[in-house]
Amino acid sequence: MAGKSTFLRSVGVNLMLAKAGFPVMAKAFQFPDVLLYSSMRTSDDLNAETSYFHAELLRLRFITDAIEKRNESVFIVLDEILKGTNSKDKEEGSALFLKKLCDLGAKGIIATHDLKLTELSNSDQRLVNLYFDSTISGDEMNFDYKIRAGVAQNMNASFLLKRMGLT
Repeated sequence: MAGKSTFLRSVGVNLMLAKAGFPVMAKAFQFPDVLLYSSMRTSDDLNAETSYFHAELLRLRFITDAIEKRNESVFIVLDEILKGTNSKDKEEGSALFLKKLCDLGAKGIIATHDLKLTELSNSDQRLVNLYFDSTISGDEMNFDYKIRAGVAQNMNASFLLKRMGLT
């Protein structure tokens, strides 16, 4: 709700607009000559006998192949990778995949809610944590949509579940 996915889409759209020579929605926008690869809104396909998780793995394989096998210079936009598996498997698999991307020299933006993944920046300077914050005042939640350094600390889901009478 704080704007992570919208921000990812905005970066991707503006990169594509700039590459095509169109104006972008930014005060300033500089980018290297890269190809944009993303994995957002992955879905299953019963006709192809592909689960959501398998479809995402295929997309991640396509992205890494672009770097490893085709030597493409890419910018990666990923939103909540490995959503289709259990939390422990997601955490371990995501950490290994991020390490692989770093080792390949990949550049990009990856959104996550996994606090364990944010700890990777403590041991790998190639990873930087940024977040959008919210403020909770009484029964209201507000967002300023400003990027900050670090890791979000608010418990929005708990607040919203309580506010909606779901807990």
